[in-house]
Amino acid sequence: MASLPALVLAMAVTGCAEPTTGGGGTADGGVEVVEEGYLTTCTHLDYKPFQFHDQGKIVGFDVDLVDAIAREMGLQQKIQDTPFEGIQSGEVLNTRQCDVAAAAISITPTREENFDFSDPYFEATQALVAKKGSGIRNLADLRGKRVGVQLATTGEQYANENKDANGYEVAQYEDLPLMVSAVQTDQVAAAINDNSVLADFVKNNPELEIVNEFSTGDQYGIGVAEGNTALREQINQALQKIKDSGEYDQIYQKWFGTAPQ
Repeated sequence: MASLPALVLAMAVTGCAEPTTGGGGTADGGVEVVEEGYLTTCTHLDYKPFQFHDQGKIVGFDVDLVDAIAREMGLQQKIQDTPFEGIQSGEVLNTRQCDVAAAAISITPTREENFDFSDPYFEATQALVAKKGSGIRNLADLRGKRVGVQLATTGEQYANENKDANGYEVAQYEDLPLMVSAVQTDQVAAAINDNSVLADFVKNNPELEIVNEFSTGDQYGIGVAEGNTALREQINQALQKIKDSGEYDQIYQKWFGTAPQ
């Protein structure tokens, strides 16, 4: 079956959105889905290179990966843009607003209390970004300064865990563009987020640089509703098939310019 592009809903899902309607359906193997013929994915835009707008389309590593997973399940991906807090809390999954959540979501014990994860599909680290010439090289250099984080991310968690020891203040931002803009406009001295995302941003904004990285053991997983074992197993089977065929490596190379380690 030929690869089908993701179909994007032109609406944002709020925290109080109603569950998707349409009677539901089934995928190959009899797994129930929110809408017949589709694997409905909740994500949070923009988070380049994982999911972001480009010339009127939503593209990215996670988008291509879930496209491939949906294809293996005999479905087409449909994307809904939703606040990340609704993903992290599990609300969008457990109220059947979507079948899966794919938004560079780190697997954490707190999130595992709210919803279930697929097998890990990406290894991530945290990074510190600052203006070139700032003199900032580590967290200790931020004493008495403000550090930007994206709300409800593992970067926020890491920043909060280390703020007392290093004497900085944490400033929260709703999304990645707002967070990085705060660095560019000197609202904060630096910001912490996933390395792959910041590396892509720095590439196109040469006034910024990644000054340090922190190995946290982060791994990304695809979220499914708590207790939806049948769907999780289908996702895992499709993910393994994509890895075994070499398609995962091709998608990775496309977005990161190198093969996965």
